Amino acid sequence: MKQSDCLAIGDNYNDMDMLAFAGLGIAMENAPLEVKAAANTVTLSNDEDGVAYALKNNILFPK
Repeated sequence: MKQSDCLAIGDNYNDMDMLAFAGLGIAMENAPLEVKAAANTVTLSNDEDGVAYALKNNILFPK
């Protein structure tokens, strides 16, 4: 698998390297600002089913 084929979703400092490495790094809305900066985009919060929203809009039905 190529790096550009990887998608990663995270919400805390320990996820920053993973988000920066992935071809598409997605931070949760409730993540700290530094984590959001390491990602390519931000999805909804944990309380708003952000992971499901990100997968739906980036994998199942991409724009």
